Amino acid sequence: MTVAGLLSGRQGPGRDADGALALDLLVVLDAPQLDVETAAMLVESLPDGARLVLSGDPGVLWSAGPGRVFADLLAARCCPQVVSRTPDPGPIGELVSGIGVGELTQVDAPGKEVVIVPVRDAPDAIHRTVQLVADSVPRAIGVPSGQTQVITPGHGGAAGTRALNAALKERLNPGPGRFGGFDPGDRVAYAPVPGRTALGRVVGADAQGLRLECEGTPVAVPKERVEQSVRHAWALTAHQATGRRWPAAVVVLPGDAAGALTRPWVYTAFSRAERHLSVVQGVAQALPQAVAERPAKERTTRLRTLLRPQAPAAG
Repeated sequence: MTVAGLLSGRQGPGRDADGALALDLLVVLDAPQLDVETAAMLVESLPDGARLVLSGDPGVLWSAGPGRVFADLLAARCCPQVVSRTPDPGPIGELVSGIGVGELTQVDAPGKEVVIVPVRDAPDAIHRTVQLVADSVPRAIGVPSGQTQVITPGHGGAAGTRALNAALKERLNPGPGRFGGFDPGDRVAYAPVPGRTALGRVVGADAQGLRLECEGTPVAVPKERVEQSVRHAWALTAHQATGRRWPAAVVVLPGDAAGALTRPWVYTAFSRAERHLSVVQGVAQALPQAVAERPAKERTTRLRTLLRPQAPAAG
């Protein structure tokens, strides 16, 4: 279940007579995505004596919301830590492991697990991306279009999510967009609140609004909230894609994205692929420079300082 579903009571065991979650052990995956507010709500909701296990890869992008709870807990060393980093096998795992330590290496990919696609400009990047998702990856790799995710640095720009989604919709699910720009079958990202994204598909619409199916759950989005909370999702940003993986991923790096690239961004985007990764590359040497020279920008937070006095003395 999701953390949001657990806290809201829509999923999970519910709460006991004291208002605490009725559980003895809670394991949170992808814990780097916890912002301070959500983490506080989660801890406050646990009953006395419950155990909390936080698991995640410290190399990925941090939460969209404020703070860096997981990283601060690691740095404060205020609770037991178990390091269990087993790289994914194969060329993608080798590539991502190198990025994690600041090295962008060329990997041997005899089965086309990793493919680099150089492009001249943004229109060329969009054309090649649509070609990869609709034709090349299904034909050469055997991964259908519906299981291939496009990832790009931002929503705007000549090859951001808006431009890519428009081109991908036209090829994969053309339609008039008569439901606020959406048609049944469209892949969408629904953000009920800032920083939380559920992926799904449009199943229909009526006078009240848009009907979605998000991760197996029916969702009704009121008509007045569609424009601000629903986007097409053939293409996502790396933040939206964090915590999820797909059989194939196409990472699009247009020339105007060079300044937005950092090591955590590249690490996160490239590691979303399980079987195949295509990199549509228009940033030239900015990519290896970002991996080697641009670690995560520090976030100002007092959590580490507050936790450190509680850490037991080494003995």
